[in-house]
Amino acid sequence: MCLVNFAYKMDSKYDLVVAANRDEFYERPTSQAHFWEDAPYVLAGRDLEKMGTWMGITKQGRFAALTNYRDPNEVRDNKRSRGELVSRFLIGEELPQSYLKSIQQHRDQYPGFNLIVGDLHSLYYYSNMENDIRLLEPGLYGLSNHLLDTPWPKVRKGKEGLKRCLQGSPENMKECLFSSLQHADPAPDEELPSTGVSLEWERKLSPLFIQTPEYGTRSSTLVFMTHEDVRFVERAYEGSKRKEREFTFVIEG
Repeated sequence: MCLVNFAYKMDSKYDLVVAANRDEFYERPTSQAHFWEDAPYVLAGRDLEKMGTWMGITKQGRFAALTNYRDPNEVRDNKRSRGELVSRFLIGEELPQSYLKSIQQHRDQYPGFNLIVGDLHSLYYYSNMENDIRLLEPGLYGLSNHLLDTPWPKVRKGKEGLKRCLQGSPENMKECLFSSLQHADPAPDEELPSTGVSLEWERKLSPLFIQTPEYGTRSSTLVFMTHEDVRFVERAYEGSKRKEREFTFVIEG
């Protein structure tokens, strides 16, 4: 993912509400969200190049999401795929904090990343750039391609949209959240971060919804989770076409 807005224990109904956009090169092969054949309890999309994923949830209530840390000068040769960080947590049974401690020991094997992992009892954040395992308190968070809650324009706007939707009608929350992820206007130059890419690319990457000839927002995903059940909705974009998949299931004990 390249933008993950989430509210943890901030809604009267849901323990976790997630509104996220995945940005990727259009040519990279991807499958839409589905229950995996090799792990039928895992619901996630899949990167068909490395076979990892960027976000997913399980029938037992395990959740994980990943964003890349933007550093064009980072040496990535011979490093492992970041997508396996999400898929390994979803497939496994290790407690979130223990899992992150094991990842921390091998953090240099991966390019820069931000990782959110949790279960029915807790939610954690870890970045190998910051190297601090953080237990998240109830709150509203935003994550893009820097550290958690770095106030990039897209992060601020995404959190504002999430907050507005949570305060609105529950019946309209789905469409409100999808609409909030569609903002395609670039941020003003004076608000752009400086991450090592050109000014032109800072502009192109600054909206919540990215559209360039070769790279852009490939899908938007919403997750609504209680201690009893999950609703997972994904919209995949292929040019002007939109494919939506929705899943609901009861969490298994």
